[in-house]
Amino acid sequence: MNRVLSMRKITEKKRCLIVIALMLCSSWAQGQTQLTIQSALEIAEVNSPQLRRSKMNLERFEENLFAQKASLKSKFSLDLSPIEYNNNRVFDSRLSEWYTNESFNSSGSFKVEQPILLTNGTISLVNKLGWQDSKSSVNDVTNQSFNNNLYLEISQPIFTYNTRKMALKEIELDYENAYIDHALQLLNTEMQITTQFYSVYTAQNNLIISKEELINAQKSHEIIKNKVDADLSARDELFQADLNLSTAVSSVENRQVNLENAKDKLKQTLGMDISEAIFIIAGIQIDSVSVDMDVAIAHGLESRLELRQREIEQKNLEFAMIKTRAMDEFKGDVALSFGLIGDNEKFGSIYETPTKNPRVSIRFSIPIFDWGERKARIKAQEIAQDISDLNYDEEKIDITLSIRKVCRNLKNLYTQIQIADQNVENAQLTYDLNQERYRNGDLTGMQMNDFQNQLSNSKINYSQSQINYKIELLNLKILSLYDFEHNTSIVPMDALKVYKKK
Repeated sequence: MNRVLSMRKITEKKRCLIVIALMLCSSWAQGQTQLTIQSALEIAEVNSPQLRRSKMNLERFEENLFAQKASLKSKFSLDLSPIEYNNNRVFDSRLSEWYTNESFNSSGSFKVEQPILLTNGTISLVNKLGWQDSKSSVNDVTNQSFNNNLYLEISQPIFTYNTRKMALKEIELDYENAYIDHALQLLNTEMQITTQFYSVYTAQNNLIISKEELINAQKSHEIIKNKVDADLSARDELFQADLNLSTAVSSVENRQVNLENAKDKLKQTLGMDISEAIFIIAGIQIDSVSVDMDVAIAHGLESRLELRQREIEQKNLEFAMIKTRAMDEFKGDVALSFGLIGDNEKFGSIYETPTKNPRVSIRFSIPIFDWGERKARIKAQEIAQDISDLNYDEEKIDITLSIRKVCRNLKNLYTQIQIADQNVENAQLTYDLNQERYRNGDLTGMQMNDFQNQLSNSKINYSQSQINYKIELLNLKILSLYDFEHNTSIVPMDALKVYKKK
């Protein structure tokens, strides 16, 4: 018996130390980084790995678009061949004899090339300047001279689609799609962070409730201990009080672990240092928000970025169909050039006797038979377009149903908040009344523990019902892209055309 009493004293000292430590927890928050939901979102915009990845992807497509637009401007190029030496043995069919030709050349070519976006053609201005020293074993002929070829050239594809226009449009759509992905990632991150933020808040709140349970259990333990010591209650009541106190201590420890795990998850999502200490500040104020379901659905169908992504997918499939139809198609190329060629031993006299060199070239590609390849590929693309149309219609239905569901849930959740608030009030009154009965010995420790659990659960349910309502409001904002709390649109319609400003 003495050993049992000794162990009990040690346990009671340990419990007292735990209670004191828990009471000091509130002061620890002063040395921690305090986070509100707004500050958490601001940190995520800078540090979140998901947002950084989507932003870098957006910048990549932005650079691709800039490069594609730059490719439509005039290009200047210079090719130089400063030294070229040849010593060849050549057969002259006219004289039926072999001869040796030794040559030394130096040349350069300057070219200005301008793509034509409207017609998919190209216009070029070319100047080729060279010097040669040529010797032949036939009659010991030697020639040293300068030569220059200046000409204007136009190349134009015909009977086919404009590849430059399509390439530019495809990259514009890729950039727009990347912008939409980034905007969606912002919304998804807001939902993810808000959910995790309130998970930490819930864990914090549950820990506070557990501390209150521990304090109440400590008071009840002292009451019953004094009554047992005074032989006013049976000793088995003290055993039950010991069990209730141990359970309260264990609950605090478990919820402390849950809080730290929730904090680590939030810090990972925010891109914060895992070792950094944080403390959540969340003043939840719940007001009934008036939501017009028809307005929410209409705005969602008009503004949802996923629908624009489906439209981009359809447009890309149209481009793919154009390319597929161009397989083995009848097409041609027209090339025109006109210029002057001059040569002379003296550089300044190159164009004393110039030679005109006009050139016209027309070329056609005529398919004959491909064993049905082109027809099959066109059919496959038509099926892909039909699937895309079905996906677009299904997306609109999903958006409508999701918004309708959330609107209904909001009404129910607000009702649940009012019920939970009343439950907390009733549970607190019940606990206070029965605590006096417990002091008077009219209730057992087990019964009192039931009232404590009822009070704690009602507080947890009330806090969770508030959080559920806030998260569902955010869900409605993401689904409809409209903030009914502030009556503002989330994404302006012209925001998707950012690339036109560049």
